[in-house]
Amino acid sequence: MGSFEITLALFCFILLAIFCPSLAQNSPQDYLDVHNAARAQVGVGQITWDNTVAAYAESYASQRINDCNMVHSGGPYGENLAAGSGGFTARDGVNLWVNEKPNYDYNSNSCVGGECLHYTQVVWRNSVRLGCARVQCTNNGWWFVICSYDPPGNFNGQRPY
Repeated sequence: MGSFEITLALFCFILLAIFCPSLAQNSPQDYLDVHNAARAQVGVGQITWDNTVAAYAESYASQRINDCNMVHSGGPYGENLAAGSGGFTARDGVNLWVNEKPNYDYNSNSCVGGECLHYTQVVWRNSVRLGCARVQCTNNGWWFVICSYDPPGNFNGQRPY
């Protein structure tokens, strides 16, 4: 193997080492793993990835790319939104919502001590399809994560599980 081929092979290997892990950290399975772990803790069945719901999430995320604020879309799906700096990943976004669990009081079916409605959407028993997207914001460099749920949850007076 000549010097050029070795250099080219080394260059390709470095590119793969840099870019593949970052893609792997934000796969549909990453979103599903965190959701389904939280759902299993409360005895709710697994949620599955849905390409139609994901296309909606991707479309909404691309609309927000120039101004990634937390304005809900008002679309046909339930949704959770998150944003973070640095290497904010899919798992980071979903973990923000799951970490609201201590604020949910099942007996009163209400949030106590802080926000919990993102968490209750994650574990909503009737939501069975999931689609998520992640984009980097052009206005501040942060990462914007959206997950959409079908059917939506968080109906007044109903418990999530």
